[in-house]
This record gives sequence, structure tokens and C-alpha cells, in this order.
Amino acid sequence: MSTFDPAALECLAAIVEEGGFERAAVRLSITQSAVSQRLRSLEVQVGTVLIVRSRPLKPTTAGRLLLKHAMQMRLLRADLERDLKELAPGMASGTGEDERISIAVNADSIATWALPALGPLAHQGLGLEIITDDQDFTFEWLREGRVLGCVTTLRSALRSCKSEPLGAMQYVVVAEPEFARVHCPDGLSPHNFSALTFVAFNRKDDLQAEFVAEACGLNHVSLRQVYVPSSEGQLHAVLAGWGVSVLPELKVRDHLCAGTLVDLMPGRTLQVALYWHCWNLNSVVLDALTHALKTAAARDLSSSNDIIAV
Repeated sequence: MSTFDPAALECLAAIVEEGGFERAAVRLSITQSAVSQRLRSLEVQVGTVLIVRSRPLKPTTAGRLLLKHAMQMRLLRADLERDLKELAPGMASGTGEDERISIAVNADSIATWALPALGPLAHQGLGLEIITDDQDFTFEWLREGRVLGCVTTLRSALRSCKSEPLGAMQYVVVAEPEFARVHCPDGLSPHNFSALTFVAFNRKDDLQAEFVAEACGLNHVSLRQVYVPSSEGQLHAVLAGWGVSVLPELKVRDHLCAGTLVDLMPGRTLQVALYWHCWNLNSVVLDALTHALKTAAARDLSSSNDIIAV
């Protein structure tokens, strides 16, 4: 089996992660010509093109395999560093750009329970890169080999990966009190949802329509939506009276208690089951990530056994 130059592998990873040769050169502190030469040497060794020179740049199938290998090399280095720190606690951290452990986590989890879960690992010096996406699409980052693990709504694990149930996030539909008084004084119903503006995360966000369809007993709904691509932004837009939104109960709990938001369908929730997927490798870093996320999820999310439809 061929042995690949670690510097060339990191060069490939940098090109994909940074989205171009110039930014990869800046990150690696080398010239753009050197980036091209390292990639070219890797392509010659493999015997095929690894990057599609398009906008945006995309790895080929072979490129994704080598990208996954580069991520595994990072994981090995991170495992080694943690083991060495246990033997020599005063050892200086060597974590750099090429030591980052990348995981994909949905925005609502980042905004509620996931960051506190990962905090102790960050304080220990683990170099984390958290990629955010819709919970139905974080899985693609793992499939493409661009992250070591992901929090997703998909249950079945990829080949060479393992899946762990985390529990369910509860979502409620909320609005600012004055907005609710003017536009939906009796709450959300099958008769008025089509006249309301919903604040969604982005065009991939189907939680708004899913909640309304299930709560109103409809097979399909079409909503008038505006898009604010962050959980914090969605919350602030609703507080500013832009419209209504389906948001995590964890995120809006304090606002509901304080009366700055109102629940438009009291007692109605949409529960979204979440799973942690990661490569099935013997790794202290992956074990630590898995333990941290599962422990926090057990505390903050609903039990998988309690998941029911609205």
C-alpha cells in the first residue's frame, strides 16, 4: 500500500476546507505554487484527479477517500497528544490548524446543549472545528469524509461508522406577545397559518412546515417564510415581531416564563430525534466526544423512548 506524504494530505484538506488554493496557501504558510505542487504530486501518486477545479472546488471520489485519510491522521495525532499529556502534564500543546478535529452539529444543538457539552474538551486543549448545518444535512459532511462525526436526524450509520441515539429536541411554535395579539389572538390554527409569516433557518429548514402539518392534521402545507440563518437570529427576529417560528423549547424556555414570547399552541410539540455518528475507530478523542455529547444529551434532551408525534 502506498505511503502518502502527510504534508500533501494536509494540503489537500486545506484546499477543500478553505475553498481554494490561495486561502490554503495562507493557512499553511506556503506559496500558492507550493500548494499546487503538493496536490499535483499526490495526484500523480494516486493516478487520478483529486480536486475538481470548479466554483466551488470539490473533491473527486478519490479526493474524498484521501480527505478521510487526512482526517484519520489528524485523529491519530490528537490521540497521541492526549496520551503524551497524561504522561507529561506540563507538555506544551502542539495543536495547530492541521490538528483540528472537525465535527458537524446542527445549529439548534449548538445554540442549546452541545457547546456546554464540548466545553470541558475545549478547555483541555482539544482543537475543535464545529461545522454547522441543518440537522438533516450534517450527515453529508461525514459521508464526504470532511468531519470525524456529526449530530443528525438520520439513524442508520454509514459503513465504517457507528451511530448512537442522543434523544429528542422538543420544538414549540412561538411569537412575540403583541404580534400574537394582532395576528393570531387565538393561537395558531388550520384557519390562520397561511396568513402568518414564519421565520425559518434557511431554505433547507422544513421544521416550520412539518410542525404546522402535523399539528393541524394536514398532509402538506405551504408557508410564507423569511430566512435568518442562525438559531440566535431566528429568536431575535421573532422577538422583534417579524413573525412566528418553530424553535427549540430549550432555547425559548426563559422567554416563555418571562412572557416575552407566547406559545401559540400550548401543549403541542414536535420532537426531533437526534443521533451522534462517528467513525468506528479505537480513539480516545472520539470516545471523549461521544461520552461528552451523550452525557449532555441525557440531561437536556427527551428520552428516545418518549418520542411521540404532535
